[in-house]
Amino acid sequence: MHTSDRHDIEIDLFRRALMLRHGYDFTGYAPASFKRRVLALQAAVQAPTVSRLTERLLHEDGFVRTVIGRLSVPVSEMFRDPSVFRALREDVMPVLATWPQINIWQAGCAHGEEVYSLAIVLRECGLYERAHIFATDFSEEALARAEEGIYPLHEARAYSDNYLRAGGTGSLSDWYVARYNRIKLDESLRKRVTFARHNLVSDGVFGEMQLIVCRNVLIYFGDDLQERALGLFRDSLVHGGFLCLGNRESLAYSAMADDFERLSEETAIYRRGIRARRTI
Repeated sequence: MHTSDRHDIEIDLFRRALMLRHGYDFTGYAPASFKRRVLALQAAVQAPTVSRLTERLLHEDGFVRTVIGRLSVPVSEMFRDPSVFRALREDVMPVLATWPQINIWQAGCAHGEEVYSLAIVLRECGLYERAHIFATDFSEEALARAEEGIYPLHEARAYSDNYLRAGGTGSLSDWYVARYNRIKLDESLRKRVTFARHNLVSDGVFGEMQLIVCRNVLIYFGDDLQERALGLFRDSLVHGGFLCLGNRESLAYSAMADDFERLSEETAIYRRGIRARRTI
């Protein structure tokens, strides 16, 4: 039996153990992506085989936190893809301003960089006090790190460059303090943020939102799971609400496509149910 075939069997057993023992369902994830992350987990914990991971998953209660932390997709940065945040600032925020209460769902918030980026945009647009950001992820470890709002100091230059290119009106350093090779974001940015666990695979509609941001998450899902997640987003948006996806993601081939209109070709920002009366 080829090594790749054995890995596939071991990974399938690992996936089933994760679901049956701990309730985390990864059956809808893109197989190649899931396999890469499992093998990366194996290397990170220095397990001799994937089967050893499964054994630990079954018999060590605390090991699941390590597993979920590694299998989640925490790679991000503040104001990642600045053109997207500029579009949010210039095209979306003025429309959000017409609602008395602004509910925003940041789905798959990872370590929180985009949550705080959104909070800064809302502050600079004068909308923060009537907005609420619901930042969700299926990983409790990722949520804990996001809530801290602490990031490596060496990332600050890239974050600042992104911020300025995204149309920032001041200096990003106005929003953090630097100490011990870390930056800690201003605690006021968390005032209107709720961090909560939510799994796009198994959980339901998440409130009535004016804006949903879920960037670079769907690319790790298989087709069926993508459709499920997009259905959740559609049903969680108010009429005229906005959906912001990653630049490599699209509604073009989705059953949800007719429910949305894309704002521009440059960004994957869509508005729900406005074909008859586009306002921006």
